[in-house]
Amino acid sequence: MQNIKNIIFDYGNVIFSLDFNRSREAWASLGIADPDAFYSHQRQDKIFTEFESGDVTSEQFRAYIRDVLNQPGLTDAQIDYAWNSLLVGVAEGNHELLLDLKTQYRTFLLSNINPIHYDFIMDYLKTDFGFERGNDHLFEKAYYSHLMGKRKPNADIFERVLDENDLIPAETLFIDDNPQNIEAAKKLGIKTYLMSAPDSIQVLFARGNR
Repeated sequence: MQNIKNIIFDYGNVIFSLDFNRSREAWASLGIADPDAFYSHQRQDKIFTEFESGDVTSEQFRAYIRDVLNQPGLTDAQIDYAWNSLLVGVAEGNHELLLDLKTQYRTFLLSNINPIHYDFIMDYLKTDFGFERGNDHLFEKAYYSHLMGKRKPNADIFERVLDENDLIPAETLFIDDNPQNIEAAKKLGIKTYLMSAPDSIQVLFARGNR
């Protein structure tokens, strides 16, 4: 990767695997008539954007789901289970690769996420990998949208990462699985790589792209 000194990683479907089929089935089981329109990789209800931006709380998110479904008796656990069904886990070798890359580049995490997924993932990382501080040790700094009050693909979230860390866009690679996010980064002069299955960061960096 000629002239690249910094790498900004997305999390979902770049480091942590997601399964939108499981998510579709889970929302359908609760009674969502068109789960693909409600939440998918291509489209999502406005509540998910607001949740990722930190504009609504977990309690407000759950209340919205109950209202949409007209099921006031749905428990927090039922809603969280459906929402977390999207989350699969981290492939073997990904963490080791990230630690190796951290010795060669300045590396950062930039994730659109929400409090329910964040808590689930932090618990998963502690339980399965013994990580007491989540992803913190894998990167120079980790950025999470719901804590920042900003989300991709808005330019201001990229600008904050660049500005806070004195990163030059032309020397920075952004890896994401969402074309909209990729296009937003490109407009700021950031180098980009669109991750699409069955590609992976291990395949990408095994090509001699270091």
